[in-house]
Amino acid sequence: MKIKNIFFDFDGVIAESVSAKTDAFKEMYLPYGKEIADKVVDFHINNGGVSRFEKFKHWEKQFFNKTISEDRVQELAKQFSDLVLDKVIHAEEVPGANNFIKKYSKKLNFWIITGTPTNEISIIAKERNLSSYFVGIHGSPKNKRYWTEYLLNEHNLKREETIFLGDATTDQDAAQ
Repeated sequence: MKIKNIFFDFDGVIAESVSAKTDAFKEMYLPYGKEIADKVVDFHINNGGVSRFEKFKHWEKQFFNKTISEDRVQELAKQFSDLVLDKVIHAEEVPGANNFIKKYSKKLNFWIITGTPTNEISIIAKERNLSSYFVGIHGSPKNKRYWTEYLLNEHNLKREETIFLGDATTDQDAAQ
């Protein structure tokens, strides 16, 4: 089997940015009490790769018995983005990730597939000087499974020549 294509998750695979997001979620829910904030953190850690949009819907239902409007989801997502964007841009790289990407991007086709919103991950990749190494950069609101199938079909990629590098169960699900 010869690998020709790699789908990369971002947080925890390219950048050590998981803790920045964990801290931001905790900060957002701390006003509702430490117990709720701790449960938010636990859910976030145990559901890596799930989009923030889905997490907000879950938490609002779970903790406040509310089905929230799409406008409210967008409000929460904006608040979260304001807290976390700069931290992710400046997060340390996962050791060796940038060297690997730069070394092999001319020989292999690379894409980013992440739970981070597409517009935000595009800014992050640009600010980290990584955009030029990727054929495409894709995130939520579509999920990783959607993007994996879409890119396989859109670029006529062979499954046996494609791998997904990730660190979450959503990455494993998308890879399968």
